[in-house]
Amino acid sequence: MAKKIKYTRPELKRQRDLLTRFERYLPTLKLKQQQLQLTVRDVRKELRQAEDEARRAEARFNAYRRVLADRAGLDVEGAAEPDEVRTSTANVAGIRVPVFEDVTFRAPIYSLFATPAWVDQALADLRHRNRLRAQAEVLRDQYERLRRELTKIMQRVNLFEKVKIPETRDNIRRIRIQLGDAMTAAVCRAKIAKEKLAGSDSLLEAAARPRQEAPTA
Repeated sequence: MAKKIKYTRPELKRQRDLLTRFERYLPTLKLKQQQLQLTVRDVRKELRQAEDEARRAEARFNAYRRVLADRAGLDVEGAAEPDEVRTSTANVAGIRVPVFEDVTFRAPIYSLFATPAWVDQALADLRHRNRLRAQAEVLRDQYERLRRELTKIMQRVNLFEKVKIPETRDNIRRIRIQLGDAMTAAVCRAKIAKEKLAGSDSLLEAAARPRQEAPTA
């Protein structure tokens, strides 16, 4: 239901001021929408690349998985678990988002000299996979935050473009018509009052004139 408005000149000014603000703010919103759309597209591309690389690293590690299972006491996967995922915060298109920096790992829990060289390579491949997974997770968080903000901006653009601005323009049109009709009615009333006043003055003048005597026979 449309909000009731007052058909007054102060209300007309208020509606005109609102329209000016809406029309001034809309280009800023559209510019931010464009920036976010480009940024979301770039982050989505980075995320897909990180996920693809993580899958390839997983495929490389699978070549060692069965052999490692036969070596009791070797916890390569445990040694490849991230000890810390370091991130920073950046302003991307006006939104504060996490940015992947690096991953740290614990020292290996097995002797580097008493194990075959391929174990070291398996550990390196698995850590590389986990680093890519951590990077993808941060990018996924970044992407979701940017996407949510983009959705909000698009909703606001639609609100201004399809609701607020047309509604305010229609309010201005209706108020102007109402004020114009009121002015026309006032002019008509003044004209009628003037004619009535002129008619009353004529009657008074006629009543004030002396009557003419009738002629004698």
